[in-house]
Amino acid sequence: MVHEELREIRDPVLRRVQNHRFWAGLRDGTLPGAALTHFVEQDTFGLLPAYARALARCAAAAPDDGDVLLLGHSIVGTLDARDRLRRAHRELAGRLGVPAYREAPPIDPATRAHTSFLAAATADSFHAGLGALLPMVWFNAEVSDHLVAAATPGSRYLPWIEAYHPGADYGYAVQAFLDMVDRAGAAAGPRGRRLIIEQFSIGVRYEWAFAEACAASAGGHRDQLPYEEPTRKGAAT
Repeated sequence: MVHEELREIRDPVLRRVQNHRFWAGLRDGTLPGAALTHFVEQDTFGLLPAYARALARCAAAAPDDGDVLLLGHSIVGTLDARDRLRRAHRELAGRLGVPAYREAPPIDPATRAHTSFLAAATADSFHAGLGALLPMVWFNAEVSDHLVAAATPGSRYLPWIEAYHPGADYGYAVQAFLDMVDRAGAAAGPRGRRLIIEQFSIGVRYEWAFAEACAASAGGHRDQLPYEEPTRKGAAT
């Protein structure tokens, strides 16, 4: 199944993302408050709305009505998540000692690059779109689970970590997305399968870049993801 091949690509980058100073700082409470607010601004005003539109483009190209329905549910879930995260930040900002988010924040270059990638891939084809969309679904599940499981007791961000988690039922949504990718990969010819893999390989990099941009927004150094290292054993990047 294609998702097993994609998992080999995902895992090395996922480990780096989970250990990134942005997510590690949330877990242990050391993340500057401005970085969390920057994350909420970029995620809810930039990335999530663009992701919902990318899902809509992919749904329009889906050959199977069941996949259209699944992607439609994902659109609703994405926009609900946007509203939920804004609401949680408004309610928790004072308690956490973080700045309030702005209503019309500027979209930073990393977010704009990510959203442009999603738009281009989903405009190209159904298979390219699936490959580009899957990283956000899969990484969100893994990162949020890891946040809850590995959070430092007493971390000042524990209320946010709890609010950020999409809920136990999200795992079913992720599995449904993976099943859709497997069906599409099995039905596709060599070009369609290659597009899924290629676009996924690019998309996982944006998951790391988004965390890096949010951490760097509060000042300090910028880390580099080592592009010279393969994301999967035996695969070139």
